[in-house]
Amino acid sequence: MDEFGNRNFWNSGNSSGDDGSFGNRSQYRYEFNTINQQDNYNDDDLKTSSFYNEGYKKPRKGRLKGILVPMIIVALVSSMITGALVASYFTFVSPYENQAETQRQSSSGSSVPAEGTSVKQVEIVNTAESPVVAIAEKAGPSIVGIDVKYTYSDMWFGQYPANSQGSGIIYRSDGYIITNNHVIESAMAGNSKTKIANGASIRVILPNHNEDETYNATVIGRDSKTDLAVLKIDASDLPAAEFGDSDSLKVGELAVAIGNPAGLEFMGSVTVGYISGLNRTLTFDDGRTMKLIQTDAAINPGNSGGALLNSKGQVIGVNSAKITMSGYEGLGFAIPSNVAKEVADSIIESGYVKGRPQIGVSIDTSFTEETAKRYGVPAGALVREVSPLSAAYRAGIRAYDIITKFNGTRVTSYDELEEAKNKCKAGDTVEIEVYRMPEKGKPSEGTYKTLTITLDEDQD
Repeated sequence: MDEFGNRNFWNSGNSSGDDGSFGNRSQYRYEFNTINQQDNYNDDDLKTSSFYNEGYKKPRKGRLKGILVPMIIVALVSSMITGALVASYFTFVSPYENQAETQRQSSSGSSVPAEGTSVKQVEIVNTAESPVVAIAEKAGPSIVGIDVKYTYSDMWFGQYPANSQGSGIIYRSDGYIITNNHVIESAMAGNSKTKIANGASIRVILPNHNEDETYNATVIGRDSKTDLAVLKIDASDLPAAEFGDSDSLKVGELAVAIGNPAGLEFMGSVTVGYISGLNRTLTFDDGRTMKLIQTDAAINPGNSGGALLNSKGQVIGVNSAKITMSGYEGLGFAIPSNVAKEVADSIIESGYVKGRPQIGVSIDTSFTEETAKRYGVPAGALVREVSPLSAAYRAGIRAYDIITKFNGTRVTSYDELEEAKNKCKAGDTVEIEVYRMPEKGKPSEGTYKTLTITLDEDQD
């Protein structure tokens, strides 16, 4: 076996016998040995030979006829011998030399194959422009910069002006823009959904425009649960982005992120990766949980609010977060486009996310299964507070009740309660099972109660 792993490939033109030689090597050896035997004759043999004569005698007149016939015979015999030698060379020697030359070229890196060999042809296609170029050209004009100015309060230095920058996606050509809530949150007045604080501003910079050419933005609405916000600028005929279906995504698909990492200085930066995971549940510092798309396309501060795109240049996610712990790379996350579209449409129509159900309780997330086991009570969602006149208040839920079932689904934590609740809509009537601890005595001496609740609409 040679270095190419297929000796038969390089011998495919061989018509050898069992000994692996080319042609009929036994005949070739025979002819070669015959010639050698003739070359080994000594001078004495030659002198006594009838073919050898030292002197040349001119033929006598009248004897020409007798000499001519032998000459003709000798010429014919010589021609036959010469023809046989030439034929033998091209039949036996020449193929061997050609094969040896082919093998020599192969071993020296030549791509010339042996004669008669079937070779797979590989065509190099001109790929001057990659799909990412087309994606960037299509979606790039729809990704904007967002500049936020606000007043920052510090216990040491008091109040001083500050600013931050992020990205946004043109959602509609009449000036509606999607971004992250956390991009603009510092400029908002308290918990207001739409009011910008005094002295603060939110400005939008369109692609290929100078930073001085900005648009003042108003806040149409924002939703902390999905980390989305909708802005509006006074502009028309904007290049709105095309949104794709995030529910049809598959792990391993191409993913291209466009945004403004490190601020507007690097506006419109393009990074490339793949869809690394789907439905990744992340819990943030404020206790908020979200199901996000995971990608290894580079997402850095300033990319927030920008677009994650598929191979068709469609938005399949709104870039939102990145794990920045030491030792971790390529862990970026985006809000699914289907969620972003639903939230944006609802905010544009109503100023908030319509139809979202609300129970009317706050949950103590420090209550865990270990805590429940310690006190001999069932695991569940421990109610810390009940909002006045809320659905929970009307249903008879009290503080320190432990919600153990929601609409027939067993729940052992706040996350499971949220998941079960979000399968319902505002106005739905469902049953909730609670474990109520006694007013006196041990917590383990409580009782279970089944309550009926009609869910309110969450307008926060």
